[in-house]
Amino acid sequence: MTDQHSQAELVRQSLKARYRKERRFRAYGIIAIAIALAALVTLFADIIGKGYTGFQKTTVTLNVDLDGEIMYLDDATDKRQLKMADFVEPLVLALMKEIPDATEADRDAIKDLINPYASVTLREALEANPGWLGTTRTMTFLTHTDVDVYVKHAGDEGYSIKLNDQQKAWVDELESRGIVDTSFNDVFFSGGDSRDPSKAGILGAVVGSLLTMFVTLALSFPIGVAAAIYLEEFAPQNKFTDFIEVNINNLAAVPSIIFGLLGLAVFINLFGMPRSVPVVGGLVLTLMTLPTIIISSRAAIKSVPPSIREAAEGMGASKMQVVLHHVLPLAMPGMLTGSIIGMAQALGETAPLLLIGMVAFIVDVPNGFFDSATVLPVQVFLWAGSPELAFIERASAAIMVLLAFLISMNALAIWLRKRLERRW
Repeated sequence: MTDQHSQAELVRQSLKARYRKERRFRAYGIIAIAIALAALVTLFADIIGKGYTGFQKTTVTLNVDLDGEIMYLDDATDKRQLKMADFVEPLVLALMKEIPDATEADRDAIKDLINPYASVTLREALEANPGWLGTTRTMTFLTHTDVDVYVKHAGDEGYSIKLNDQQKAWVDELESRGIVDTSFNDVFFSGGDSRDPSKAGILGAVVGSLLTMFVTLALSFPIGVAAAIYLEEFAPQNKFTDFIEVNINNLAAVPSIIFGLLGLAVFINLFGMPRSVPVVGGLVLTLMTLPTIIISSRAAIKSVPPSIREAAEGMGASKMQVVLHHVLPLAMPGMLTGSIIGMAQALGETAPLLLIGMVAFIVDVPNGFFDSATVLPVQVFLWAGSPELAFIERASAAIMVLLAFLISMNALAIWLRKRLERRW
């Protein structure tokens, strides 16, 4: 009885120790998930905290007297006169009228409150409406970047305010009267890059990303699916195919910058293709994405039960008919999922595109595959490295837009997998 009791006690102690280990293992898993979620929340909080002001712009609304004598302009339809006219002086005078205690000695300080591009906006408005000459118009202009930073980040130690005390007092007074105001930053979504943070936008980078992704998808998906079908269904099992499979798996782990070096050596130096264009960027990202698509497509083909093939062959279908009419339709959901994830990875890549010149300062929005362009990750890289602190919020806002694209693409992949998935 004593031996049986001792053996039962040993079993109970062993079970208790096993349960303790299971509880510890479960606790380690929960802690790991909590740490990952905390890091994710911290990352998003930091990005949103710095970037939400990038979706706001600071403007000033003025009653501008379009006096031809002040602007040295007699005829608003004469393009030569428009180029030579002074469009800064009417803006300065209009702003001085809104500051009652302003004097001629304050002219330069008041001028520094207006965005340098405001004169261009005024010229374009008068060019489009020549009849405005000699009238007074209420118009809204962007403020200077220093004013924008002061309005949105006054009291924030991370931003240095470059306005003097008098200029701050003027801005506070104008803001209290509604002359200086903040609103949704449509310029951020409708313009290209600029040296002035208040005029900088992501439209050029978004269009460049879409063109680059179109080239990548148009090349990588059909090539990757065709390669996966051949390797999985038609290729003989020998040392050569084993060598190809090993190299495909290795290419999936190669750092992305290596593909940039390959693209620089082959597409630009060897074939003489232009730098900083979406077609070259798409070719480079195709090389990087192909291994991912091939591997995911092969896994999707393997998941199709052998009974599907056997039934089709039993009905007299050829090998090609079995693959195209039965295996490929059933494997397509998995192929699409892998391709979308690969495209999402390519969308966030920066290093390979830097090497082919897509780091250039591009102001204009590209109109085609051979126009100079940049992409969103590179735009973030450029703004994050800018000495202007006002570009920090633009970079964070662009990151938010990029994350929205990536989350949308991954959500689409999950939806496709759930919507089209078949179980056997």
